[in-house]
This record gives sequence, C-alpha cells and structure tokens, in this order.
Amino acid sequence: MTISALGRRLGQAERLRIRAGEITGPTAGLAPGNVQANLAILPRELAEDFLRFCQANPKPCPLLAVSEPGAVTLPALCTDLDIRTDVPRYRVWKRGELVDEPTDITHVWRDDLVVFALGCSFSFEDALVEDGLDVRHISCRTNVPMFRTSVPTHPAGRFHGPLVVSMRPFTPADAIRAVQITSRFPSVHGAPVHLGLPEAIGIKDINKPDYGDPVPVKPGELPVFWACGVTPQSVIAEVRPEFCITHAPGAMLITDLRNSNFAV
Repeated sequence: MTISALGRRLGQAERLRIRAGEITGPTAGLAPGNVQANLAILPRELAEDFLRFCQANPKPCPLLAVSEPGAVTLPALCTDLDIRTDVPRYRVWKRGELVDEPTDITHVWRDDLVVFALGCSFSFEDALVEDGLDVRHISCRTNVPMFRTSVPTHPAGRFHGPLVVSMRPFTPADAIRAVQITSRFPSVHGAPVHLGLPEAIGIKDINKPDYGDPVPVKPGELPVFWACGVTPQSVIAEVRPEFCITHAPGAMLITDLRNSNFAV
C-alpha cells in the first residue's frame, strides 16, 4: 500500500498534536480521508492466538498491520510513528481489569509487546458524510455509541467473547445508502451486521451504550449497527490475559494511508 504525500501530511500533523498532548479524546473527523485504526497490544506469547482470532473474525477485527515484538513503529501505515505516544488515550489491562487510561504508555512498554492495528469504522464515515448522510455522533460532536451484544465471536486459541457493534441512526432510505457505501470498505468493517431491533442482538437500551456516548435516534429512524474494533476489549474482559494495552474507545491511531486505498 503506497503512502501519498497528502496522507503523510495529514497523518503526521494530527499525530504531532496528539504527541504534544493537544488531543486526548475521540478522533472522529480528524485528518479527513485518512485511515484510522484500532489497537490491541499483546505479549508475544499471545500474539499467534490473537492473529488467528483476527483471521477468524474479519468483520470486527480487520487486520491492517502487525509489528515485530518490541517495535514502536508500523511502517506500512505511518511515517514518524511512536506507538507509545501517538494515540490520544490508551487503556492498560491487567488480568482483564482496566487499571489505567493514560495518554502515554512509555512507562509500561515492554520489549515483548506486539502491536496489532485493526481497521476502524471512522474510515468509512468520510464517505457517508461526502454523500450527504448525517453521521449523528459527528454532527453532535460526541463519541460514537458502541454496544456489547449477545452475538458470539468465533473463538481462536485463548480468545473468545461477545461481538461489539457501533451504531449510527438513519432513515430507511439513508440506511440503504449507508449499506451500499460501507460495503465498498471491507477492510474497515464493511457493511452493517444488523439493522433495527437492537433487542435481537442483546442490546437492552439504545440510550445506554457500553462505550462512547448516546446519540438521539429521531422518529422514523433505524439504528444501524456495524461490527466494531472495540470487540477485542470485550474479549480481553472475558479471557483476562495477564497484561495488554488497547486504545480507549474512539481515540484511534491516525495513519498516513488514505481511505481510497481500501475502497472496492
């Protein structure tokens, strides 16, 4: 995948702001047109099982890149990257419990850690906005709502747990258009996994997301659900590995790749 001059300029600019502590929250809408990525950072002893888990669950875990153990760069995705400082907010997990949400993980970095970068639905949101659709959390300036579901992922090695979905409400006509648009981006979650009837996938209250912020669903609109890259965090809570790191929901790695690289 080729990194363009525009992608490099936009990506580097936002990562430098993040590195300087100017951005510590959600990244939706930043570096328009650039691919954003979810993160899972695991000890090498778990990396092979997690790779198999991603391969078995490509909708919630579309794999973009994997680092060498201990490496803090992902050359296929970014120039001038330090994965320890260039994400707005991280989550540090011990035995499945969230113990910290720092903006810098240099103090907990280990030479055996392997970085997995996974596709993010923020990438296809540019295409939705360009087509004139109202992406509600962007227009409301909040984080996207995300929900743990009753839908199981496909287990692999030690990894198993429930699917997490992100939600965006649309009118029926706009929902059809959203399906058509996002189907062009299989490397960043692709088409929705469910439309309407949140209770059918185990969501009891659409106004109480497990991650992110609630957004209004207007009369005549359907909640539309996409597989979400926060799924590894629900899996971590189930599997309870001794140590791992993820991004905080909505606070993504901004890469130098352009979304157009992934459109089909």
